Amino acid sequence: MIISSLLAMDPAGSITLTLIFCVSCIFLLILLTTQGRVNGLPPGPKPLPLLGNILQIERGKMVQSLVKMREKYGNVFTLYFGKRRVIILTGYQTVKEALVDQAEEFSGRGECPSFDACYKNNGLIFTNNMERWRQLRRFTVVTFKDFGMGKKIAEDWIKDEAQHIVSEFRKTKGKFFSPNHLLSLASLNVSCFILFGNRFEYDHKELHTVIEMVHGSFEVISSAWGQIYEIFPGFMRFIPGKHHKIFKCLNSLLAFSEERVEICRQKLDPSSPQSYIDSFLIKIETEKDNPNTAFTLPNLICNVAQLLFSAADTTSETLNYGILLLLKYPEIQAKVKQEIDQVIGENRSPTFQDKSKMPYTEAVIHEIQRFINLIPFGAPRATTRDVVFKGYHIPKGTTVYAMLGTVLNDPQCWIDPHHFNPQNFLDDLGNFKKNDGFMPFSAGKRNCLGEGLARMMLFLFLTTILQNFTLKSPLPSDDLDISPEVSGMGNFPKFYQTYI
Repeated sequence: MIISSLLAMDPAGSITLTLIFCVSCIFLLILLTTQGRVNGLPPGPKPLPLLGNILQIERGKMVQSLVKMREKYGNVFTLYFGKRRVIILTGYQTVKEALVDQAEEFSGRGECPSFDACYKNNGLIFTNNMERWRQLRRFTVVTFKDFGMGKKIAEDWIKDEAQHIVSEFRKTKGKFFSPNHLLSLASLNVSCFILFGNRFEYDHKELHTVIEMVHGSFEVISSAWGQIYEIFPGFMRFIPGKHHKIFKCLNSLLAFSEERVEICRQKLDPSSPQSYIDSFLIKIETEKDNPNTAFTLPNLICNVAQLLFSAADTTSETLNYGILLLLKYPEIQAKVKQEIDQVIGENRSPTFQDKSKMPYTEAVIHEIQRFINLIPFGAPRATTRDVVFKGYHIPKGTTVYAMLGTVLNDPQCWIDPHHFNPQNFLDDLGNFKKNDGFMPFSAGKRNCLGEGLARMMLFLFLTTILQNFTLKSPLPSDDLDISPEVSGMGNFPKFYQTYI
C-alpha cells in the first residue's frame, strides 16, 4: 500500500524503487546462496537458496546423479540437501582415507531425517551422541558374544534355521515361488534368538508384521518420495505423500519392540539372563543411579527396533539377490554345487569351517555382495571435530556420505566392475583372495555390528539350499533382469520366481 501510494504521487520514482527492489533481491539471493558456506570446503555445484542442489539431482536417481557430479568435481565434493550441507566421498582411496585412516574424526552419525524423526537420537545405530554410542556398542558387542555370536551356538541356530528353509522349499513341489519373504523370515529369526531368546514359527503373525514394516519403510526411503523427504524434512513433514508410510512403519516397529521388551521384563530372572533384552534390563537396574548412563528404556526399545530392521532386510535381500544372480548365471550355480558335493557331500549339513575349503563358493558370495551394492550410500557419518581432509576444511558436525557403491565399483580394485565375476576374489590358482575394496559392511569405527553373523548366515543358508536343490528359472536366463528395482538408500532386485 505504501509503495503504491508513492508511485501514484511520483511516477518517476518507480524506476528508482524498481532498481532498489531488484538490487535487494540480488543481494538476498547472494546472501542465501552463500549462507553457511565455510572457507576451504571441497568444491561442488552452486546451491540455490532454500532448494540447495535439488535441481541437479535427477528424480529417484540420487546415486546416479552424484556419480555424474563426481566426474566434474572429483572424489570429494560439497552438496546441499536444501539448506543442509553434506560432503560426498567417492572411490576406494578416498573412502579408506576417511573411514579407516581418520576413523575417529569420521565416526559420528550424520543426519538421517527419516530415522531421526522416530528414534529421536536414541539407540545404538542412529545416535549422534558419541558417549552414548560408545557405551551401547561396547555392551552390545560383549552381550552378542555372550549369547553365541561368533561361537558354535550361533552356528547351530543358523544351521537349524537353514533346515527350516529347506523344508519350506520342499513344500513348493515344483511350483513357481518367490524366495524373498521366506529368506526374510529366516534371517530375522536368527536375530530373534539373540534379542528375545527364542525363534518364531514361520506362520507367526507378528513375524510377518515385522517383515512388512521393515520392507515397507526401506522401500519408501529408497524411493523418490523418501529421497525428497531426506532433502526437505521440515517442509515434507506437512505435505501428503508416500513418505508418511516410513513413519507409520517405523513407529509400528518401535511398538513391537516395546511389547517384546515388556514380555522379557515380566519373565526376567536377573540371575540367569536368556537374551540381549534380559541383559540390557539388568544393566538398566545396575546403572539407575548413574545420570550419564546410556542404559535407559528408550535406548533399549530403539536398539531392538534398529537391530531388527538391520536383520530383516540386509542379509535376506543379499540372499534374495544372490539367488537371482545364480539363476541368471546357471554355470556359476553349477560350479558352486560341484564344490559343495566335493567338500561336504550329501550326508551332513554344511558347517562354517567348510568355508576355508571352498574358495569358489566364498568368492561367489563375496561377488554377490560386491555386485548388488545393497546399500550404495552406507549410513551417513559426521565429523567429530574440525577436520582437514585432502587439503579441504570440513567443520565439526558436518554430515558425510561415503559412497560405498563407488568403492565396490572402483575399476582400480575390480576386474570389469559392472559385471558379475567371481574371479574378482580368486587368484590364478583358484584360491580365495581378499580385496581391500570389499566394503559392503562399511569400514572404520561405525562398521556393521553384525558383520560376523551376516557372513555366517550367508554361507550356511546358501550352501544348505544349493546342497539340496538346483534352482531353476521359469524364464530363459537371458530374459532375467538383474538391475535393481529401487536405487536410492538400497538396491533391491526386481520381483522374480524360481522352482526346484
